Amino acid sequence: MIELYTHNTPNGHKISICLEELKLPYSVKVVDVRQGEQFKDEFLALNPNAKIPVIFDHETGQTIFESCAILLYLADKTGCLIPSGQARWEAIEWLFFQAASIGPMLGQRAHFAFFAPEKIPYAIERYTKETERLYGVLEGRLKERKYICDEYSIVDIAHWGWIYTAKRMGFSLDPFPSLSAWHDRIAERPAVAKGITIPAPLPM
Repeated sequence: MIELYTHNTPNGHKISICLEELKLPYSVKVVDVRQGEQFKDEFLALNPNAKIPVIFDHETGQTIFESCAILLYLADKTGCLIPSGQARWEAIEWLFFQAASIGPMLGQRAHFAFFAPEKIPYAIERYTKETERLYGVLEGRLKERKYICDEYSIVDIAHWGWIYTAKRMGFSLDPFPSLSAWHDRIAERPAVAKGITIPAPLPM
């Protein structure tokens, strides 16, 4: 049994989607990050960086934090959703691309566009341009591919949570038709449709 500590965020939904895809038994413990529950001592003992998601695997006694590390752990545990051989390293490259670029840049764009107490044009322009550049990278990758790697994998799951959230927030994918088609293709998967409701859908 996997215990999933999570909330309804892009990173949290990555793991619920993956668990649904893998059909692994799991329970959910909601950590309300909007109320600061991630700073409680019991959660800091699981992740000293005070971020969700975290999993605890009762079968192995392993605790894992950082969403992409969790995805990699679950893929390795089951032997699914990640290629083998040289293709594995290509998948890991793109997994790190998501962790280092897609998540942080899209998060900063949303912060400065919607949540910052002061609208700073320079910051909004900077993160918008960088996000569009990153979208261009994915657009080029997906022009002749159904998925970011040769087959559907944790790499798609990692990216999709953030692209889905950005689209829900009103950021258009229209200039990136291959990326948009990929988004819609992933959204049709039953495990994805269920995973984005656990522990709750994104807030509007």
